[in-house]
Amino acid sequence: MKAPAFTLLLAVLLCGGPLLAAPSEAAPIDAQATAETRNLFRNMLLIAPRTVLFGHQNTLAYGTTWRDEGAAGPDRSDVKDVVGDFPAVYGWDLMDAVGTPAPGTTPVIDADRLRGYVQRAHARGGINSFSWHMDNPVTGGDAWDKTPAVARILPGGDHHEAYLSRLDAAAAFFLSLRDRHGRLIPVWFRPFHEQTGDWFWWGNGHAAPDDYKALWRFTVEYLRDHHGVHNLLYAYSTDVFDSAEDYFRFYPGDEYVDLLGFDDYQSVTPSGSERVLTHRLRMVVRWARERGKLAALTETGLEAIPARNWWTGRLLNGIIADQEALGISYVLVWRNANPAFDRKDHFYAPYPGQKSAADFQRFYDDPRTWFGSDLPNLYADQGG
Repeated sequence: MKAPAFTLLLAVLLCGGPLLAAPSEAAPIDAQATAETRNLFRNMLLIAPRTVLFGHQNTLAYGTTWRDEGAAGPDRSDVKDVVGDFPAVYGWDLMDAVGTPAPGTTPVIDADRLRGYVQRAHARGGINSFSWHMDNPVTGGDAWDKTPAVARILPGGDHHEAYLSRLDAAAAFFLSLRDRHGRLIPVWFRPFHEQTGDWFWWGNGHAAPDDYKALWRFTVEYLRDHHGVHNLLYAYSTDVFDSAEDYFRFYPGDEYVDLLGFDDYQSVTPSGSERVLTHRLRMVVRWARERGKLAALTETGLEAIPARNWWTGRLLNGIIADQEALGISYVLVWRNANPAFDRKDHFYAPYPGQKSAADFQRFYDDPRTWFGSDLPNLYADQGG
């Protein structure tokens, strides 16, 4: 743990301070959430106003020059290769566990591998977060197949059973995520994300807002009430927005959401606006505080990171521009593809020798950013 981070942790846990919600009153939307899930929610609220947790998608599965090395030895991550520490937040996609691989292909991540990654991340105190690039239940195409489907998979729709089969598989996987003591591992679940954009079948222009809301509510109720999945926290995550009207157009209601987030790949580019990023962060933090929710920058990043000072310049300055923007709980950057089996120059965290690596070390050293070794036990009752 970085020494300044330890000092900050003591200040948060012992001295208190402004919180997004009073921890003694904060609770997930699932009244039957496991003790560890409730504690994760409250503890993330407790530390959110003073620091931001760093996350990386698929960080244990592969990097720019390697894949699945943890299966034969210690876990590896491009992030750890640069700063000697793992991320605090581990991003995954449920499609890797419950999707259908293309014929004749071997998936890079499958259910067994993914379960192992989640368990190892949790064992070191990390936080696991899942998006879901679900294939189109009407056509069988991928998430980018924009054939309208939302209305047809709701109860009474002609493809409702196809959607139920996907939820049944998701529930089984989430319930299989257990620690070495057999306890369910808490997970942040971020379905149907970036819905304010038009590139997914559940997105703007392909689903009516009321149908989207109904689908979200049905999904929560089916997982929670039908399958008894009580280790999930639910994250609502739009793409970029300019107003409350934009942001809440698809919002299913406070009783169905634990975190307000958004994905922003636009204002973090060299030609983007740091001021716009800060303004959006400030709005989301305020709305989350009013509702007793967490806030997060749920996806972001600069592909191939060509700017040497992007981490401490554009990203960190955009987050810490004022105390309210710093109230986000975490920021997650996208994955580091391996060109041997995937895409070239598609990476969002540095690797050793990459031009932004030195600046990423400065980003890591800043006491306002927390990585894996900075975390207290987020799954225990810390009081407050």
